[in-house]
Amino acid sequence: MARFIQDLKRTHMCGELRASDNNSEVVLMGWVQNRRDHGGCVFIDLRDRDGLTQIVFDPQIDPAAHEKAGVLRSEWVLAVRGTVRDRGGNINPRLATGEIEVAALELEVFASSPTPPFQIEDGIDTSEEVRFKYRYLDLRRPELQQNFITRHRFNQLVRRSLDEQGFLELETPYLIKSTPEGARDYVVPSRVHAGKFFALPQSPQIFKQLFMVSGYDRYFQICRCFRDEDLRAERQPEFTQVDLEMSFCAPEDVQEVVEQMLAMVFRELKGVEVPTPFKRIPYDESMDRYGVDAPDIRFGLELIDVGEIVKDSDFKVFADVAKRGGLVKGINLTGVGEFSRKELDELTEFVKVYGAKGMAWIKIKEDGSWQSPIAKFFSDEKKAAIADAMKLSVGDVAVFVADTAKVTNAALGNLRKHVARQRELVKTNEYAFCWVTDFPLMERDEESGRFVAAHHPFTAPRVEERELLKTDPGKVKAQAYDVVLNGVEIGGGSIRIHEQSLQQDMFGALGVDEHKQQEKFGFL
Repeated sequence: MARFIQDLKRTHMCGELRASDNNSEVVLMGWVQNRRDHGGCVFIDLRDRDGLTQIVFDPQIDPAAHEKAGVLRSEWVLAVRGTVRDRGGNINPRLATGEIEVAALELEVFASSPTPPFQIEDGIDTSEEVRFKYRYLDLRRPELQQNFITRHRFNQLVRRSLDEQGFLELETPYLIKSTPEGARDYVVPSRVHAGKFFALPQSPQIFKQLFMVSGYDRYFQICRCFRDEDLRAERQPEFTQVDLEMSFCAPEDVQEVVEQMLAMVFRELKGVEVPTPFKRIPYDESMDRYGVDAPDIRFGLELIDVGEIVKDSDFKVFADVAKRGGLVKGINLTGVGEFSRKELDELTEFVKVYGAKGMAWIKIKEDGSWQSPIAKFFSDEKKAAIADAMKLSVGDVAVFVADTAKVTNAALGNLRKHVARQRELVKTNEYAFCWVTDFPLMERDEESGRFVAAHHPFTAPRVEERELLKTDPGKVKAQAYDVVLNGVEIGGGSIRIHEQSLQQDMFGALGVDEHKQQEKFGFL
């Protein structure tokens, strides 16, 4: 090893060499991706995090290196000194280094390896259990390495953008006092104070507020958060978020900062110009048109409310729901191809996952008539009204759900996303951002009937609606906002209450008496 350190020093990464490097003497180091013995020369692809380079061991060039190459196998770790040369007519267009190869002059083996349990390449058909057992091998795969490299670049771009916008990157403690949050805390026992525990932060709420009231004005950190809650596809027990705080600002100021940051990230990482400002969609409009508060706006298939049309129809399922204040909505699946009865049955099963009891459907035949199990329940006048509301034409298929607002919106809102994926209505490289704004400040708890904070109890109401806190709190909208990308919420925030009297009104609407206020939030 001492000879290697003194005599062989890596000159290039394995994805770096090009035709312009021909005739250069280089030293490469990395892992053997594969080995091929063509009866005279031995070829290997040498891999590091930067890519692959083909190495040729030719007995006419260096017999000793060729002999040592005969025993090489996948995942052996090597250093190779050699000369870059043109591959002539054997160019490999799939590799960035495909125009060249390195003719080996010297080979140093750092470590041998048994045959790995799976190929170190993308697209492997290997169980997660095996991949976790051999995590160090899985992490060698180019796909995972690229994920970590991309995350590194993302972090640097976030720091650059926020630094340019006047933010300070400040750290906050991990071992803290437990504060009321949305999930259970993870706790750490104290060695010094017997029987006492620290909590791990669900997010750095209290400390970033300290920075603001101390005059730091603009803060951010890329921080770890810990929440003991049920797992979701996009949520783990510990995760990382970009956390930022501003003083003396309105929602538009926060949104502009985030838009500039995301635009820079996509420009630098993806080569995509993201148009700003992002589209703003009020919460009520999002629920009405898309059924969810994180809408995918890359395609149509919007929800249409037909409750007024069907409430006095002969179709009892629709009529009863409409009369008792539920929602009857449909989607015109126009332009997404013909649906078989089997496919419609599968969509029916899909909406049941979201609590719907079933799904009605109609097809518009060539003569304009309805093909549907529910057609007989509607007069020609009702059919025309539904067709007009949903803009139905020949060949269209419409689907309907009738239930509570929560169930109907969830069922159809997720169905439209499902159909869009199924019918490939959106391009994989298409990115559509939007802000969802004006969320409800509070909502009724289904069990107790009391109001609870929709976001948290320190979220400021819209200025013009603050008096409604005392008379009709359910109608108050919050100065809260989520940023959504392709139907996925990727961030959110709110303006905080800074007036003590307004905070008292908020607690009053939530039914939090003075004793509970002191017990839960007295430290504030």
